[in-house]
Amino acid sequence: MKRQKRDRSNTLFNRGFQAGISGKSRDLCPVNTSDLRSHWMSGWRQGREAHWSGMDGVSAIQADPAFH
Repeated sequence: MKRQKRDRSNTLFNRGFQAGISGKSRDLCPVNTSDLRSHWMSGWRQGREAHWSGMDGVSAIQADPAFH
C-alpha cells in the first residue's frame, strides 16, 4: 500500500498547536526557514489562545481547526 505524502505545512501547524496548548515557549520552534516557520508559529499562537481560554485535553483538540 502506498503512503501519501503529507503536507508539511499542515504537520508543522499541528505541532505548533500542540506546543502552544501545552504552554511551551515559541523559542522551541524547530524550523529555521521563514515560510515553514510561519506555519508552526500560527499553530503555536492558536494553541496559546486555546490554553489561555482554559481549553485542554480533548476540548483543545476539537478546537484545533486542523482537526476538522
